[in-house]
Amino acid sequence: MLPVADTGMPERREFPLINTTIILLNIIIFFIGISMPWLLLPGAQSYDEVVFALGTVPARLLAGRNLEAVVTSMFLHAGLTHLLGNMLYLYIFGDDVERAMGRIKYLAFYLLSGIGATLFHLASIALMPGNMILNAAFNSGVNPYLVPAIGASGAISGVLGAYLLLFPTSEVEVLTFWGYIPIPLRMPAALYIIIWFLFQLWMGLTVVFTGVQAGVAFWAHIGGFLTGMTLSPLFAPRKRLYWHYRGRNPIVEAGLA
Repeated sequence: MLPVADTGMPERREFPLINTTIILLNIIIFFIGISMPWLLLPGAQSYDEVVFALGTVPARLLAGRNLEAVVTSMFLHAGLTHLLGNMLYLYIFGDDVERAMGRIKYLAFYLLSGIGATLFHLASIALMPGNMILNAAFNSGVNPYLVPAIGASGAISGVLGAYLLLFPTSEVEVLTFWGYIPIPLRMPAALYIIIWFLFQLWMGLTVVFTGVQAGVAFWAHIGGFLTGMTLSPLFAPRKRLYWHYRGRNPIVEAGLA
């Protein structure tokens, strides 16, 4: 189910500057990376070199090296589909979270959620039994410790966690497909996000118990989501929370926002 819109915050008075800037940065960095990689990494001849140098490589980070990759990896994507999918989620859910938190706090929240996601991803590799590492290397031909993790999805997972707490009665419009025929649906945003999280958890546990790598850092998604839920009460003061009540915004109406 592909999200296309949400009811979010009834009063949308502030332009989501930080969220929009993050989206534009991700798009610009991706196209620079595939066309002029040397601008991102001096001397680089390909985007793959950029990804390996600036992505989160577990072996390096666990050894205390290239720590800046915790941040730089959030702005790299493996392909156009990866980029567009992440930016769609950020566009749908991030603007309301920014308005609830305020611009500076939202930026800090976004980056911290991405860092939390990276820590969960590193833990999922470091705690994987040796036989699972060997199994993963045998099946994929690559040691999980050496695979760079990239993408904004860990930070965006934190945004989803915050959205779930801040807008529990919102609705989201989604497209599902019957063959090639798109079918629009409307459903509670909370239900949509919970289904999304349960899928990440299911796939994350599958990777842990089978050692079969799916090419997706599911534990980064899980970690980002849990980090976002933990931090959101600290970054969205009570007077700025926009809870819905029968389609109204009582906090805005009361003049508290």
